[in-house]
Amino acid sequence: MAMKNPNTTVTEFILLGFSQNPKIQSILFFIFLTIYITTWLGKLTIIMTVIYTPHLHTPMYFLLANLAVVDITDSTVTALRTLWNLISHTNSISYEWCIMHIFFFHFIGGAVDFFLVVMAVDRYIAIYRPLQYLLIMNQRVCIGLVAGAWLGGFGHSIVQITLIPQLPFCGPNILDNFYCDVPQLIKLACTDTYITELLMVSNGGLLLTLIFCTLLISYSVILVKIRTHVTEGKHKALSTCAAQITVICLNFVPAIFIYCRPFQVFQVDKVASALYTLITPMLNPMIFTLRNTEMKNTIKKMVEKFMATRITESK
Repeated sequence: MAMKNPNTTVTEFILLGFSQNPKIQSILFFIFLTIYITTWLGKLTIIMTVIYTPHLHTPMYFLLANLAVVDITDSTVTALRTLWNLISHTNSISYEWCIMHIFFFHFIGGAVDFFLVVMAVDRYIAIYRPLQYLLIMNQRVCIGLVAGAWLGGFGHSIVQITLIPQLPFCGPNILDNFYCDVPQLIKLACTDTYITELLMVSNGGLLLTLIFCTLLISYSVILVKIRTHVTEGKHKALSTCAAQITVICLNFVPAIFIYCRPFQVFQVDKVASALYTLITPMLNPMIFTLRNTEMKNTIKKMVEKFMATRITESK
């Protein structure tokens, strides 16, 4: 990790959060805790269903289970700190922890974005090369794609950690957000940040926009192929693609709004950030499950089997 700028005198940052009112903070704590628990339950349901269901041991569900793991981690990075600040009614974070949070936030968030690219590649091969699908998407390739998504997120995050500690922070130290992130932090630097902002927009906003546009074009091509050439399993293919497009929009649109513009602080930024960091990871498993009949039926059978076992044991 890059060394701290010797001109930095700030030792901690103050997070304004959503409100300084203890009652509102307590209400928000229970709302965010419910969201976080729901996220965990949804993701664990997907992971356990894929692991313990042999007919789901396919490349698509392997990638879906790995995306669930990344989503849990992504939600945890921000949620735990936010919940702690709300329940303890504290709003300070040390300089070192702020930088560490930015590293893991962009590391895992970047991995999520690259995972969505991998899942688009998987659907493209499944639709355009159905007979060679299992041969192309073999175990080695799937593991390589998963590793590549993590490496992509790591590379994206390293840029943040290389540039930000080089900036001097000598006050003020108030961040108008509920977690540490690049846009608000750069504005507190005691130097001209024009070049740094351009680099951050290129690394964040421009990259997100390019990936988002590429994914939309790719899924448009896939949908055209499904509608015109696919006969068997058309409904299942359309549902799967529709679910992935919805998830893509939920992940990319708020992130593009935050990172793909000059770094100015707006009140709506916190709403977009909450959608991107807390709500979207909760909605992802619901969307995949509700749009995937095979997954819904499998989960239903597992629940029924579990309940039947519990009833038998109680007797």
